[in-house]
Order: sequence, then C-alpha cells, then structure tokens
Amino acid sequence: MMGPAHSLSGAAAWLGVGAAAGATGHEMPWPVLVTGALICAGAALAPDLDHKSATISRSFGPLSRALCGVIDQLSHAVYKATRKKGDPRRSGGHRTLTHTWVWAVLIGAGASALAVAGGRWAVLGILFVHMVLAVEGLLWRMARVSSDVLVWLLGATSAWILAEILNRPGNGSHWLFTGDGHEYLWLGLPIVLGALVHDIGDALTVSGCPILWPIPIGRKRWYPIGPPKSMRFRAGAWVEVKVLMPAFMVLGGVCGLGALGYL
Repeated sequence: MMGPAHSLSGAAAWLGVGAAAGATGHEMPWPVLVTGALICAGAALAPDLDHKSATISRSFGPLSRALCGVIDQLSHAVYKATRKKGDPRRSGGHRTLTHTWVWAVLIGAGASALAVAGGRWAVLGILFVHMVLAVEGLLWRMARVSSDVLVWLLGATSAWILAEILNRPGNGSHWLFTGDGHEYLWLGLPIVLGALVHDIGDALTVSGCPILWPIPIGRKRWYPIGPPKSMRFRAGAWVEVKVLMPAFMVLGGVCGLGALGYL
C-alpha cells in the first residue's frame, strides 16, 4: 500500500485498541489515545525505510537517505544469509527484514527501552520522529507542497505539546506500566502495532509480505504471506484509494468515539 493508506490504517488500529480497552473497563486516557494514534500512524510508514523512494526515506533529508541505504544493505545481507532454496535471488532488501514481525518487535522494544533509559529528551525524540511521519502520512497533500523545515517544526511542536500533556498527573505517562521508572514504557506498543499493520497492508498487495520470517513455510523462509491472488491489488489501485482509505477513516472515527465513551 501507499503511505497515506498505511498511516490511516495505523491510526485506526490504535483507536481500535483504545475502544477495546474501554470496552473491557480499562479506559485509555485521551492523551494516550491521541498520542498513540499519531505514533502508530507514523510507525506504519517506518518499514519502508528499506526503499529509497519511500516517504520515510525522504522525510529527514540526508540523514534518512543515508539510513535507508544502510537498512537496505542490512536487509539484503540478512535475506541472503537466511534464504532457503525456494526463495528467489534478490538484488535489494525491500520488503524483507523490515517487513517481519521480528523487526516490529525489536523496534518497539528498542523504543521502549530508549524512553525509559533516556528520559525526557529520548521521549521527545521518539515523539518528534513519529509526529513528522504522521504529518507526512496523514496530511500528505499539504506536506508535499510545503518545505521539510515546516513539517519538522510542526512535528517538533506537536511532540513538545504532547509530552507536556502526558507528563501531567493521570494523563498517561504511566499508562499500563505503573512501576517506578516505567514512564513511557508503553511507547513501544503503538510502534510495534504500526509496523505490523504496515506488513498486513502490504500482504494484501500483489507481492505479499514475509511477515512470519524466520519461520519456514515449505521450501521458503521468506514466504510472501497474503490472501489468494485473485483478492490482491496493486499499491495505489482504486480499491486502496476508493475503498480501504475511506473504510479506515470511518473505522477510526467509530473506534475513537468508542474509546472516549461516546458509544
């Protein structure tokens, strides 16, 4: 799928988690609901860091372009080292390592560890990166015609405001993990969810997605999971733009109202 659809699906997924939490009597504070939805929307773009034309690879200038090259080479190396006889030969790493459940868990766990160990500035850094990506994904039309600096300023402002709100007592810095020193440990959860939602979205397309790596399936370790080929579509096709994106918006709205107790 394309960036906007990935971001919308990520936001809708976290709002769905909020609705489920509310339905089971564990209401999510509204700052956690909003922040998590934006983080998840941004994280849903992150697996494409292995592709030089992806939104995330262009979002942070030379830094993200350089990181894209590193991730692509790393992904390709891991693919070559772990492929089975049934896996085809590849010349690049797109849709390999970063499109697996292993990567999603590692990135989420790393973000949580960084937030706990690094304190306020680490939290602000995590929020900034994902707010910029959320702007790029959810407001992609406006982001494309504005300068990168304006997008970065909006991301930094949003990150600062959200961090200030979350820091207030009862607003969610200790959500789910209440122990001393566990502030913001939950930040990894929307990151994991966003990456997995991205993978599921890509699994619906023609190429499928090797979400289950390194679990071997038949003669392949990088088996492209997906529905029957007759139900798949090409990225950017009408079914994505005309059906899935509106569905994500409606679903996200309904789940958001449910999470806030209005349904």
